[in-house]
Amino acid sequence: MWGGQEVKWKKMSEVCKNICSGGTPLTSKAEYYDGNIPWLRTQEVDYCEIHSTLRNITQLGLDNSSAKMIPANCVIVAMYGSTAAKVAINKIPLCTNQACCNLEIDEDKALVRYVYQWICKQYEVLKAMGEGSQHNINAQKVKDFKIPIPSLEEQHRIVSILDRFESLTTSLQSGLPAEIVARRQQYEHYRDKLLTFKRKGAA
Repeated sequence: MWGGQEVKWKKMSEVCKNICSGGTPLTSKAEYYDGNIPWLRTQEVDYCEIHSTLRNITQLGLDNSSAKMIPANCVIVAMYGSTAAKVAINKIPLCTNQACCNLEIDEDKALVRYVYQWICKQYEVLKAMGEGSQHNINAQKVKDFKIPIPSLEEQHRIVSILDRFESLTTSLQSGLPAEIVARRQQYEHYRDKLLTFKRKGAA
């Protein structure tokens, strides 16, 4: 069955085990940087999987800042700057700066890739909730953001379809521009169709 079925709507906080942001060690302390702990900054959050970061910090930097480690497979939402409301999934344990809102999903309630695809679809909506010239959002707005929750079986079905389209689009990046655009439009069409639900049951 395609999108449009009735589902339960929940706040993002209701499908997460933990939600946190991060921190930035003092840049004046050289001993806080160039260690072996991956440290993600908001500009790296751009509809992708994170397998490495552009900067690393040391254990000393982690211990002396509000940065904190998060497990692999969290959904990371950029809150500030040019990437505000964009999203990524970390495939390695890492820490982030304060501009990232990190969602550790309770997979008894929702799939990581399903939450990721939903936030991708809702980019314009979430961004519009921001403030200032760069549409900065905050962690509370992410926590309160509503997500439709169908059965886990239905989530699996939706994700499997969308991931195939997304993978195909990515594999064409070196192809003809017109073909890339067409595949991207096809992916977005099916994403919107599959992730359209009735609002019945919304709180």
